[in-house]
Amino acid sequence: MTGPRPVLVLQHAPHEGPGLIGRAIDAPLRVRTVLDLADPVLPALDEVAGVVVMGGPMDADDVRAHPGLAAERALLAAAVDADVPVLGVCLGMQLLGLALGARLLRRHGSEVGFAPVELLADDPVLGALGAQPTVLHWHDDAVELPPGATLLASTAATPVQAFRAGSALGLQFHAEVDAPLLGLWLDTPAMVGRLDEDEVEAIRADGAARLPALAPAAEKLFAGFGELVRARG
Repeated sequence: MTGPRPVLVLQHAPHEGPGLIGRAIDAPLRVRTVLDLADPVLPALDEVAGVVVMGGPMDADDVRAHPGLAAERALLAAAVDADVPVLGVCLGMQLLGLALGARLLRRHGSEVGFAPVELLADDPVLGALGAQPTVLHWHDDAVELPPGATLLASTAATPVQAFRAGSALGLQFHAEVDAPLLGLWLDTPAMVGRLDEDEVEAIRADGAARLPALAPAAEKLFAGFGELVRARG
């Protein structure tokens, strides 16, 4: 293979792209959607420099409706075993947790909007956000801490907001969202269908107030992941 190996990005909805992740990791991206394929062909781990798994509205264990989720989980388990850098976001973190032996907690508690998260342990990548950053939450499901993983962040509603398992970092919250991506989400009926107009406008206002400071810290976070990717190269 000539040139740097790409980062595989698994996407589950057209509006839930990598956002700041793609800008910050400074590596070519290979975006795939395998959600509804019964037997998807995914690249071999020696063909990629890292794996990023994005969010989506489906339950992480719903392989009957979305059979491709099983292949994603198998890939994530193999990537951690092979020490390949992995980043899982929201649904992606839940898939990572399931791949590592944790249990999905459906409808554990809804968190939608900007709110603080408490960082509980030092991590060379996640630490870029600071000790108690205000971040964007958008989920109903949660996942337990996988066996042997380190709990990195928590909220009262969702005890496992981030974890580290070897080469893998899971984030339940959405640090990847910048102003254009947030605008897209707030204009997408599938994202805001259960929110009333006041809730949507409150998130829009919070984004305008929070993202100018949050986005640079998030870019630093994802640049730290990018350093691991480039080291694998």
